Amino acid sequence: MNTLLLKHVFWEGRTRNVLVRGNRYACLDAAEGAEADRVADASGLALLPAFYNGHTHLAMSLLRGYADDMPLQTWLQDHIWPYEAKLTAADIRRGSDLSVREMLAGGTVFFNDMYFEPEETIRVVASSGLRAAIGITVMDNHSLAQQASKHAFVREWKDPTGGRIQLAIAPHAIYTVCERRLRECAEWAREAGLRLHIHLSETRREVADCLREHGTTPVRYLDRIGFLGPDVVAAHCVHVDAEEWDILASRGVTVVHCPCSNMKLGSGRFPYERAIASGVRVALGTDGCSSNNNVDMREEMKFAALLAKCVSAREDGLLENEGAADLLPASLVFDWATRGGAAAFGIDGGEVAEGKLADGLLVSLDAPKMQPCHHLLSNWVYAADSTAVKMVLCDGKIVYEAHDGKTL
Repeated sequence: MNTLLLKHVFWEGRTRNVLVRGNRYACLDAAEGAEADRVADASGLALLPAFYNGHTHLAMSLLRGYADDMPLQTWLQDHIWPYEAKLTAADIRRGSDLSVREMLAGGTVFFNDMYFEPEETIRVVASSGLRAAIGITVMDNHSLAQQASKHAFVREWKDPTGGRIQLAIAPHAIYTVCERRLRECAEWAREAGLRLHIHLSETRREVADCLREHGTTPVRYLDRIGFLGPDVVAAHCVHVDAEEWDILASRGVTVVHCPCSNMKLGSGRFPYERAIASGVRVALGTDGCSSNNNVDMREEMKFAALLAKCVSAREDGLLENEGAADLLPASLVFDWATRGGAAAFGIDGGEVAEGKLADGLLVSLDAPKMQPCHHLLSNWVYAADSTAVKMVLCDGKIVYEAHDGKTL
């Protein structure tokens, strides 16, 4: 079994030697003379858990800056969907590769994707060393032949990485997938033992249309048709009332907060107070580059924390106390970006601990934005940027080193 020693790395308040055996952390305080197949000098670097991106559309890096400053429905129907209709499989492979390289440089080791031509994204992931949940996207405008091809793909699926890639069934949203097909997706996913990935309650228009067509709100609608469960990952959930939060929590749904995309598309403010009060599991996601315009999870943490603080709970009508800054501290958004995402997809990682999967990142304590270091986590959430990332581990292997900017 291969071993890796991170020598003289800063972790939990002091410098140590961290030993990785196979794909897991074996010892977080190894002896100075510990031997390993590979020794990496981590002097001046701090070890942190890596990021798990809970919702994205990887190949949309090709649409970065293409149709900015528009509301979601105009953006989608008049610009994004017509552009996407012209993309080839080769285009999607190039777009996915661009996003993977960006994520590696920023410390992200996992992403949950919803896009087309999943085989192309899988090829990119397999060669990169990352983890991923690759969505089999379902929409009503897909032909019967396309649907049959998707079913065949899932039946014949074999992970080429031996455990780093999983599939998910990804009905796009309630406004692009009819009730019958949503039910079929839920049945399909549960028979195959896969997760479900969907956009949910992203805009006021989505809620209004659902009320008009189904007589209830999106969360209640999905609950009524038996779609919700602990295998569901729901992105956005901006317009969700207190009772709906309790429904999501009781069904074990994971909600992925995408603050940058929500702000850029004018979708609204994520009601994090209600999410926390309900006890629902929350993860963070970047969404696609056409609505963010990057896949930088560190930036997502900062925006999540600051957005929560910029509107008082009293002004937003969610709580009676004057302020809400104490309800979403750096430590909690960091947990959403790491442990929350890992747990949502059954990955035994998201933290640096003996026995856990060795997914991690090493950041430079000498980086200007990391100094002075009164509090490492606060610096990482509020001050730093991805240039501080010098090394990334995934599944026990070094997959990125900043000195040459290339994956190994």
